[in-house]
Amino acid sequence: MKVVVLGCLPGCGELLEVNLEFIEIRLQVYGRQKSQSAKLCRQYGANITFWLLTKTKNPDNLSSLSAKKMDKHIRKPEGKSRKSKAALGMILMLAVFSIGLAIYLFTDRHDKRRPQEPTKPYAYSSEEVTFRNEQANVKLAGTLTMPSKQGNHPAVILISGSGPQNRDEEMAGHKPFLIISDWLTRNGIAVLRYDDRGVGESTGDFSSGTSLDFSTDVESAVAYLKTRTEIRKNQIGLVGHSDGAMIAPMVAARLNDIGYIVLLAGPGMPGGQLLINRQELMERSMGLSEVEIQKSKKSSEEITRIIRNSKDIQTLKNDLINYSKEHISDVPEYAIPPGMNKEQFVAERINILATPWFQYFLNYDPTSTLEKVTCPVLALNGDKDVQVPSKENLDGIRNSLIKGGNKKVTIVEFSNLNHLFQECKTGLPDEYPKIEQTFSPIVLEEISRWILKQCG
Repeated sequence: MKVVVLGCLPGCGELLEVNLEFIEIRLQVYGRQKSQSAKLCRQYGANITFWLLTKTKNPDNLSSLSAKKMDKHIRKPEGKSRKSKAALGMILMLAVFSIGLAIYLFTDRHDKRRPQEPTKPYAYSSEEVTFRNEQANVKLAGTLTMPSKQGNHPAVILISGSGPQNRDEEMAGHKPFLIISDWLTRNGIAVLRYDDRGVGESTGDFSSGTSLDFSTDVESAVAYLKTRTEIRKNQIGLVGHSDGAMIAPMVAARLNDIGYIVLLAGPGMPGGQLLINRQELMERSMGLSEVEIQKSKKSSEEITRIIRNSKDIQTLKNDLINYSKEHISDVPEYAIPPGMNKEQFVAERINILATPWFQYFLNYDPTSTLEKVTCPVLALNGDKDVQVPSKENLDGIRNSLIKGGNKKVTIVEFSNLNHLFQECKTGLPDEYPKIEQTFSPIVLEEISRWILKQCG
């Protein structure tokens, strides 16, 4: 049995134009049955918005069955009018604000191994571990990899991006954290990576948490590593990707014994502003006019205002419902997923926006936290990242750290790399699964070299 799940990409609006090659993308939600996984993904709509496309026992029929439904309901018609094109701006606004992880395919055991993925036996030890966040009453399960060389080692904790992620940060057919862990461990650095709360073998409820809540999971990981005699307690660092790069400074600002942090495609501006900038970037790539872009931007700013001013989730839902009623007629029929009407389509996205995680993210300003970080910081991004645009966010990180008096700051922008640090052409998320490379070797080398220098 295969279940195809199709949904919004992070800020790209691929809801509007879907390439059937995406059928190769996979999602695994460990520790859940298939039907439960689909329900969980919908519940965690802050990060994955999707609809059930089709089911088939014969994988060979999958693409043809999908194509018939996708062509009718999703692909943009030829020669659309300016009114339709303007309507795309509204849909894109909904897609950007319902920030998804990717388009995923949930399967049983049909994983495609990428070239960089290591094979067993590893040249280092790998141990399944668990530790507790007593504050949240959560048990976290992960993998601790140790260099083969005897003695004490520096260590890092990997912090995943937005959405319920497993310990490999598995997305778009790639396992970035597996690659990073393998590389760092081979280079003498111990690595702890773990399933997010409520994912895989970890307990807890992801959907009710915020980035602030998840930062306490990281603190628990730090406490666990301090109990390991193989780890140098004064050389424990954090490596965060995307939302994880927003969480790492939170922990470093609270704990004065974090050795260093590495920020991979991390935000350097408030969440609301980041999403508006992301939307504008995507609309320009779609060829919308300046008038259309500014009109869409105004709508986005209004949604941001509504979310920021709402005192509780139910009030927020009601406010968004009232706002959507004024715009629902602009939604073109071909943008609606199969088996769903306009009202259901908008209602799903409202459920995505009206979540604790999203509300916290939209209101959170990472710059004030970065000003409190005193340990060494390495901030990296690719110049083709369309989810966290590199220049303005790296500048924001640099300026905030310097304003706080931190002089141990290294900022590097890499050419032709996307949000996942893959070598790419456009940087758009539709490339993620098509690219065989999981993580740029140049960036891996930069990370390990810098960490070992801090631990010298």
